[in-house]
Amino acid sequence: MSSIKQVINDAVEKGKEVYEKVRQPNPIRLRDLIRQIRSAKTAAEERAVVNRECAYIRLTFREEDSVWRCRNVAKLLYIHMLGYPAHFGQMECLKLIASPRFTDKRIGYLGAMLLLDERQDVHLLITNSLKNDLNSSTQFVQGLALCTLGAIASPEMSRDLAGEVERLLKSSNAYIRKKAAVCALRIILKVPELMEMFLPATRSLLSEKNHGVLITGVTLITEMCLQSPDMLAHFKKIVPNLVRILKNLIMAGYSPEHDVQGVSDPFLQVKILKLLRILGCGDSDASETMNDILAQVATNTESSKNVGNAILYETVLSIMDIKSESGLRVLAINILGRFLLNADKNIRYVALNTLLRVVHADNSAVQRHRSTILECLKDADISIRKRAMELCFALINGNNIRTMMKELLTFLENAEPEFKATCSSKCVLAAEKYSPNVRWHIDTLLKVVEAAGNHVPDDVVSSTIQLISETRAEQAYAVGELWRHLSVAQLEFQPMIQVSTWCIGEFGDLLLNGQADVTVEETQIIEIYQKILWSSQCSITTKEYALTSLMKLSARLNQEVGSIQQVVSAFGSHLNIELQQRGIEYSQLFTRHNHMRGPLLERMPPFEGVRGSGTEGEKGGVAITNGLDNSPDNQSLLNDLSSPNNNNNINSTHENNESNALLLLLGGIEPGEGDTVQASTSPATSTTNTTPAPRSTVNADILDLLGLEPGPTAPSSTTTTSTSPAQLSHTNNSSSPALLLDGLLNNTPSTTTTTTTGIAPLSTPTANSTTLPTNNFIIPQSLSQPSVPGIVAYDKNGMKLDMTFEVHDSVTTINMLATNTSLAQVTDFLFQAAVPKSLQLQMMTPSSTSMAPSATLTQVIKVNNPSKVPLRMRMRLSWQANGSVVQDQGEISHFPPALWQ
Repeated sequence: MSSIKQVINDAVEKGKEVYEKVRQPNPIRLRDLIRQIRSAKTAAEERAVVNRECAYIRLTFREEDSVWRCRNVAKLLYIHMLGYPAHFGQMECLKLIASPRFTDKRIGYLGAMLLLDERQDVHLLITNSLKNDLNSSTQFVQGLALCTLGAIASPEMSRDLAGEVERLLKSSNAYIRKKAAVCALRIILKVPELMEMFLPATRSLLSEKNHGVLITGVTLITEMCLQSPDMLAHFKKIVPNLVRILKNLIMAGYSPEHDVQGVSDPFLQVKILKLLRILGCGDSDASETMNDILAQVATNTESSKNVGNAILYETVLSIMDIKSESGLRVLAINILGRFLLNADKNIRYVALNTLLRVVHADNSAVQRHRSTILECLKDADISIRKRAMELCFALINGNNIRTMMKELLTFLENAEPEFKATCSSKCVLAAEKYSPNVRWHIDTLLKVVEAAGNHVPDDVVSSTIQLISETRAEQAYAVGELWRHLSVAQLEFQPMIQVSTWCIGEFGDLLLNGQADVTVEETQIIEIYQKILWSSQCSITTKEYALTSLMKLSARLNQEVGSIQQVVSAFGSHLNIELQQRGIEYSQLFTRHNHMRGPLLERMPPFEGVRGSGTEGEKGGVAITNGLDNSPDNQSLLNDLSSPNNNNNINSTHENNESNALLLLLGGIEPGEGDTVQASTSPATSTTNTTPAPRSTVNADILDLLGLEPGPTAPSSTTTTSTSPAQLSHTNNSSSPALLLDGLLNNTPSTTTTTTTGIAPLSTPTANSTTLPTNNFIIPQSLSQPSVPGIVAYDKNGMKLDMTFEVHDSVTTINMLATNTSLAQVTDFLFQAAVPKSLQLQMMTPSSTSMAPSATLTQVIKVNNPSKVPLRMRMRLSWQANGSVVQDQGEISHFPPALWQ
């Protein structure tokens, strides 16, 4: 009975198995899955289809179903391409790779390239399979292994299989050599030290007739030259071979196999041109060898097709990068000029971008296409307009400044808001550099401020104010023009109102006495100012300008002083604390201290060193001493010289004396007159000791105005101030105010003694920061010592700094010559330096901030070394070249001993 039962049970089990196989259908095909997913009307339906199919695929993977594994992996790869997770299929790909069937290997290797990366541990499992397939007798299996290795090779895998790839690179089969070259490219990217292994086999690739092998061979050589200078020098001798191949491509007849829109193999031509550019850069002999073929390509290539334009573009880049003849460079720029006339926006953009790179190499040739470039300012595409604007500024010179500025102002009026700030700043810089006369300069700056509206950056407002302040002959004309602007100005445009109110406040008497060629009544001025001060459209900063300006007008008007007093007094209860403080302080000048109003509100002296400085601190509205803020990077650079080995520490001095800031604003004193004032906001700064002159009765009046009681005379005071044209500060009682007023009252000049604590900060030539009094550095030419040998302070990254020295007593004058040794235009050049605490550093403004290739600029640096210690200097360099910022820093410790001995 038991045996009968056993037979029955076995039969039932077999029946169940047959039933299950019959019940479960075969997995759907890939095309059916694609059809189901595309027919889904919502994202939820699509996810439902994908999740259902992924669940079925997981089930078959667990059951080790090898019959449909290839189909399931193919569907899984499609699901992966849609963005759904498919990592659970990695091991199934390895199983397919190990299969002897080619169809399985193909899907398995495809899955490995898509689902695996070099961070996965399964790479260890795939290496053996790859090695076996690289030794296969079937070229297609070898090709699959080479493609996969070229896609996912890790450094470890590259070292293990490099020998196999090098062997296949010498194969007699062109199909295998092509794929082996691509795989070798991946290997040298991952493991550069394996480069020499492929060198013998690579040289032979250029003698191939097969274009596929040639393309991969040229690509491999290009990467090797980029990776290693030794390889670059080695492959310079193949330039004639490359020229011969390129010439054959140009002169060859019609070849259906390689023809693309009438051009013979444009892909190979582009690859060869790129390699020629790399080999010819900086090499006169190689450049001379390829000059003729580049001229032939430039003249014989058809430009009506896109493939021809691609070849011409690569030819232009090659011509401009190598040491080519001047006529060839003109031909290349003319090709770019033709590109500007193309209907394709992409080609026009490429032309503008390339012209911007080469404009400094041959400016006169680019100038011939100026009218076409100006037309691009009107293009509908915003990216083309941006590149055209940048190129226009690069083309400006003294001969075309009027025409170019007229076009750029028209562009500025209609430009998008994101363009206005950049365009207005560059307009100001161009006008300052190339202006034919002062009046044109003033008119241009006013037009820029008006056209840019509220998008004008602060440096444009400052530059305009300074230009008018320092040009006495044109102040009447400027204030008349500004009055016309102000009388019809729209109150939402703040920068124009700020410039107008500042200038009218300073030079309002010229407006009233008829010198400004405009008739203005005092009541008209008061009405305009009331409109500005009570307008909700004007910002607080603009109202600060206007209120201070109106206060200055009270010393220049004759009849409406009472009206001004009423307006100023009304601000004593303003909600804004700054305006409220100004209203209260200014009101005191109408009542208790009316006799002081005239002297305090006299004209300010012309500003110095603000316009054209272009430092980020000034543009951003934050005062930065010596060009550096207190960021960790800058502090670390300073601390390099304050290490324990040097016994140097950075000592902060922050004793603010705001009464001095008030007097500076009101034009009473300025640094270098009377008391010495060190303007700074940096924690690390020098301090100045002052010895006061006797106080007078008027001193007490000023102290009363500032809300202070006269106190005993202090022997010395330390001042560190930072002022802004639009800001007034109240007095800090912590210092003796009487000491700060002698310069205003024209008393006896005080004796100044300068001492420095801590390490001198990195210095940059700015308007509001000095480390040493200028008078200390007056060196008679007859006493200078030019016999001190010069040094090369820096020479890399396309920049060279040479330093020569002149020594007088304890002061060393360093004449720095910066040379642009690269082929790119250098802009925004900035040199910063720091010295130990026992030295004092002063940096003059550089002769320029931009350099064309091989051009130079100069900068004077003065170092006071009273202790005669060995000179050391930390430096930081930054500049822009080819659209990228280059930064570097280091220490100069090889100064000649004669500087301190």
